Amino acid sequence: MNKLLKLHPKDNVIVALQDLKKNEIVHFDGTDIIIQEDTSSKHKFIENDMSEGEHIYMYGVIVGKTLKNMLKGTPITLANVVHDTGGFSADNKEAEGGWVAPNIDRFKGKTFNGYHRENGTVGTQNLWLVVPLVFCENRNILKLKEVLESALEYKNDVNYGVDVDLLIDKYKSGSSTEELLSTDVLVSRDQKIKKRVFPNVDGIKFLTHDAGCGCNRQDAHALCELLAGYVTHPNVAGATVLSLGCQNAEDKIMLEAIKRKSPGFNRPLHVLEQQESLSEKEFIADAVRKIFVGLIEANKNERKPAPLSKLTVGLECGGSDGFSGISANPATGYMSDLLVGLGGATILSEFPELNGVEQELINRCDTDENSEKFSTLMTKYNESAIAVGSGFHANPSPGNIKDGLITDAIKSAGAAKKGGTSPIVDVLDYTEEVKKPGLSMLCTPGNDVESTTGLAGSWANVIVFTTGLGTPTGNPVTPVIKVSSNTKLFNKMNDIIDFDAGTVITGLQTIEESGEDLLDMVIRVANGEVMTKADALGQEDFIFWKRGVSL
Repeated sequence: MNKLLKLHPKDNVIVALQDLKKNEIVHFDGTDIIIQEDTSSKHKFIENDMSEGEHIYMYGVIVGKTLKNMLKGTPITLANVVHDTGGFSADNKEAEGGWVAPNIDRFKGKTFNGYHRENGTVGTQNLWLVVPLVFCENRNILKLKEVLESALEYKNDVNYGVDVDLLIDKYKSGSSTEELLSTDVLVSRDQKIKKRVFPNVDGIKFLTHDAGCGCNRQDAHALCELLAGYVTHPNVAGATVLSLGCQNAEDKIMLEAIKRKSPGFNRPLHVLEQQESLSEKEFIADAVRKIFVGLIEANKNERKPAPLSKLTVGLECGGSDGFSGISANPATGYMSDLLVGLGGATILSEFPELNGVEQELINRCDTDENSEKFSTLMTKYNESAIAVGSGFHANPSPGNIKDGLITDAIKSAGAAKKGGTSPIVDVLDYTEEVKKPGLSMLCTPGNDVESTTGLAGSWANVIVFTTGLGTPTGNPVTPVIKVSSNTKLFNKMNDIIDFDAGTVITGLQTIEESGEDLLDMVIRVANGEVMTKADALGQEDFIFWKRGVSL
């Protein structure tokens, strides 16, 4: 395994692939460099002496500016580098040459078995959705979950339990705090596998949220659009929607959005209003009856072969580290290019994490209209963040910074690699659904759950989620494949990570080989052959984005 890596000829920083000690002499490109301070793996040091005010380049773009004079071999940190970018403009678009898709021979003729819908989309799962239009209905949603999950064998039992009774017995017998803290409370238990009443229905998903009323009308409208995206999602067989009856998020807005998103929509859909019900008990009973009858209809749909062009894969990263943009993200980007070459669709989200590479993305847009829309969305989003005392520059989390992503531009330049190299065929605002094959960009926050929630709402039927630090995030209606940037993480958190792209760092695989293997996994998940770790753990996160408040 190499110790050092330079990502682009234009770069003036070098990535440490292993820990480096102060005064250690490393050899790079025919030159000896003395490491000025201890430098952890994933972090970067400057290749040549630099003066205050000079630009730092990584991935061939500006990712920061020096705050002081530095000797070559000095690691870049928050103490000596600040976020900076090269700026962007749709007017400066430089058309790129014709894109050449990667070799797709390995996947030609392959299909996946999915659930075919009336609007031509194909689901990778067959789910029933239960969702509130307003937070007032959350309790009723949870009551329906309590009533239905176990009875219909959809309760997700993780294959371990926690023996609280053991702690109680030890406490009553006088055990010390130290003894209690050292007690092994994890107990293995076999999952009971019973035949489901509706074998072709993969699950009932119960969503809750904190919106729908009290917010501004724009947010209420956006919530209705988002929920319409979930109801019409390829993985959703039918839905039950609970309304209080007086909230800003009116059912008529959602129903209009459903009609627009999916003309000819004919899946079972029940909208129940509590203020029209005789009692809360009767309201719950009515919902149970309608869900049960809906499940009978949903169960009639069976998996049938579909071409890979019917896959729409959301591209996400979270808990990123200094290797994310070197292994997991480029491998995901190659997977994206393969799928685009096969006629499928991919979605690049998280606009705050595209800060600094806007011009590159503008140049990849296939029309001036897409270039202008992307430029406008980025500018307005950053301005709204600045208006509340923040900005894109504040995006990196403490974990990101600790592991080498010290500026948003460094993080963004690596995050954008998830989008591969293919042309950008569409730019979508939040809640807009994918309409074209190829790579689309979707305006979402960098916040992991808000972004994955948005990707699913735009009809991603699989999400590939890269991480360098580890995250359990999942989604209620879309399987989320977790990809580690380093093998240490994959081994340490194997209960929540599905795929190891750390083989790129160790040299066991090329980016292309890892990307091909990743597409193979996407196909297996789409087939229903493999359950993602997030689904197995029942990780079903849903957070609605209240516009302009989140990075």
